[in-house]
Amino acid sequence: MRNHVFVFFILMVSGLSASTDTNGIEKMLNQFHQAASKADGATYFGLFAPEGIFLGTDATERWTVAQFKKYAEPHFGKGKGWTYTPKSRNIHVFDSGNTAWFDELLENKKYGLCRGSGVVRKIEGQWKVSQYHLTLPVPNELIDELSKMIQDRRSK
Repeated sequence: MRNHVFVFFILMVSGLSASTDTNGIEKMLNQFHQAASKADGATYFGLFAPEGIFLGTDATERWTVAQFKKYAEPHFGKGKGWTYTPKSRNIHVFDSGNTAWFDELLENKKYGLCRGSGVVRKIEGQWKVSQYHLTLPVPNELIDELSKMIQDRRSK
């Protein structure tokens, strides 16, 4: 009986740990989006891991933190950020407990429904964004037409 109670306790603590990690990631991602919305570059870029990468909606937008900061700072300096409001989010913490991946649906005034996905890792007890990828989900019935438009544009 004593062994069963011990095993139950370990399983319970493990579950709480995973839940807490998920909550920490939720909090950090919400802070990430809030900082961008408020044009708070110090907080926003402080939430990236040193090796962080931002993948934007355009195929040319693969930026290191330094490159993305160079792009964003003039906008943030004028008080202009970008607002993506999370609507739903899935988070999966890897077995080690120090790495997780996520996907989220976001709402943006100009672009409508967007998707963010990425990888976060725990650095010195804090969750940081190692990779963030922003996309525009395309309805399947529009993909042929949109794909042709993109190909035509690239060929020019």
